[in-house]
Amino acid sequence: MKPLLTSFAITLFSATSAVAGPIVRHTNPPPAIILSGVTVPAGAETLILSGQLASPIDPAKTDSIEAFGDTKTQTISTFNKIKALLAKQGYMMSDIVKLTVFVAGDPKLGGKMDFAGFNAGYKEFFGTAENPNLVARSTVQVAALAGPNFLIEIEAIAAKAPK
Repeated sequence: MKPLLTSFAITLFSATSAVAGPIVRHTNPPPAIILSGVTVPAGAETLILSGQLASPIDPAKTDSIEAFGDTKTQTISTFNKIKALLAKQGYMMSDIVKLTVFVAGDPKLGGKMDFAGFNAGYKEFFGTAENPNLVARSTVQVAALAGPNFLIEIEAIAAKAPK
C-alpha cells in the first residue's frame, strides 16, 4: 500500500507544480496607473512589508511636516526606503504586486489628502522605463499616522513566481 500512496503523492505534486505559472497582472484601460488585480500562482514566494514612513529631509530636524516634506516628497522617500528593504531580501520594485497607502490630510490643503502629490511620487517608481510594472493598490485618507509629521505610510507585498 505504501508504494501506491507514494506514487499518488508524486503524481499530485507533479500536477500541482505543472499548474503554477507566472504572476499575472490584470490591467485597467489607459490612462489607469494601477491594476485591477493580480493573480499570484501557488508556490510563489511572497514578501510582505510592514507600513513604511518617510525619512526626514535633514536627520537633525524632525519637528514639523516641513522636516519630512510634502506628500510627494514623503512618497518618494518612503518608496526609496521600500526599495532598499526589498533589495536586502533579493527583491526589486518590479516584484511589488500590491500596495496599501495611507495618506493623512495635509494642513496646507485644509486637511484633505494630496492625492495628486502621492500619484506624482508613485509615477516615479511604477510604469517607468526602469520598472514598467503597475500594481494593485488601495489608497485611503486617514485621520492621522503614527507621528504628527507624517503624511504617507505605505505597506507593500512583493511576489516572485515559482521557478
